[in-house]
Amino acid sequence: MKVNKSILFGLYFSLIGCAQYHSPSRDTWQNYLYGASFMDMTETAKTAKLPVYMGKGGKLITANGELSPNMQYGDKNNIDNATLINYMAKLEYELYDSLRKPGISVQRAGTDVVIILVRDAIMEMNIADISRNGADTLKTISNILNKYNATFMEIAGYTDSMKDQNAAQALSLDMAERVAVYFAKNKVSTARMFIVGRGSARPIAAQDDMGRLMNRRVEIRLCPAR
Repeated sequence: MKVNKSILFGLYFSLIGCAQYHSPSRDTWQNYLYGASFMDMTETAKTAKLPVYMGKGGKLITANGELSPNMQYGDKNNIDNATLINYMAKLEYELYDSLRKPGISVQRAGTDVVIILVRDAIMEMNIADISRNGADTLKTISNILNKYNATFMEIAGYTDSMKDQNAAQALSLDMAERVAVYFAKNKVSTARMFIVGRGSARPIAAQDDMGRLMNRRVEIRLCPAR
């Protein structure tokens, strides 16, 4: 009996698409994350990183015909600001529209856009690795990050309250790095990345059972490159 080759190829690629993602060996992470900065994304840090970012093909947000006709002629700062706000608003909407899942939220902070990923939404329950659903979510985010590539990003990991602050720091950095490695494997430029682990700092919920789940998270803060 002959089997249609196109059906076999379809089944093969379907199986590949369903395969469980596993983070690469930790001793290879430095290769994936070469070019990333392991520090807070401050204004000073962004200014210092800008030449490296531009040298790696980085882009700046510039007026490209998306402005209304009455904004085409006027003060350069006003035009630049309008372009920037328009760019980030489109990024926010696309993320919001694509990430309607439990444990995930998209927020605006001034001109920045923040994605909050609760740990259980992207990681295995009892294993330090990205889950199948988490990989799907991060793939969606990767595609949008590559589309809106005139942005810096801070990938910050957080834990719930822990007695051992060193352990909290290590766990939070592990989560941030795993997400960053996934992005790097999906062609997101590391020249855009700032990676930090903040331990149990900056809780967003009470330290009860439900709050602890929310405080274990990764936040991706996107800001315009300028």
